[in-house]
Amino acid sequence: MIFKLSHSIVYVLDQEEAMNFYINKLGLELRNDSEVEGFRWLTVGAKGQQDLEIVLMPILAGLMYNGEVADHFRELIKKGIISGGVFKTNDCKNTYEELKSKGVEFTSAPQKRPYGIEAVFKDNSGNWFSLVQEN
Repeated sequence: MIFKLSHSIVYVLDQEEAMNFYINKLGLELRNDSEVEGFRWLTVGAKGQQDLEIVLMPILAGLMYNGEVADHFRELIKKGIISGGVFKTNDCKNTYEELKSKGVEFTSAPQKRPYGIEAVFKDNSGNWFSLVQEN
């Protein structure tokens, strides 16, 4: 029986740049940065939420996909088609201003929605995320 989600994958174009974005701009913490059989296992997570990690996963031609598929997959990531998610906050407007001042690219400013206040941003690979303050 499945009882918990422990890891979620976000595909990134450059692990080093992604780590910098998620840690230095979003304020997440580094959980794991190790080599596993020639592959870099890199995870981050929200402070205080120890039971879920985000895997910053590169597209690896040869290991995961052939070269043509890997190139196509990278193009889809840049367009924001592949992955995303939702980060919760207690104050969407203040968090929006803080992240914007750190250079985070928002595609929409905080807006009132039926479920709360939401702003949408992209990471440095093109993945989209919602920043939500629930009602």
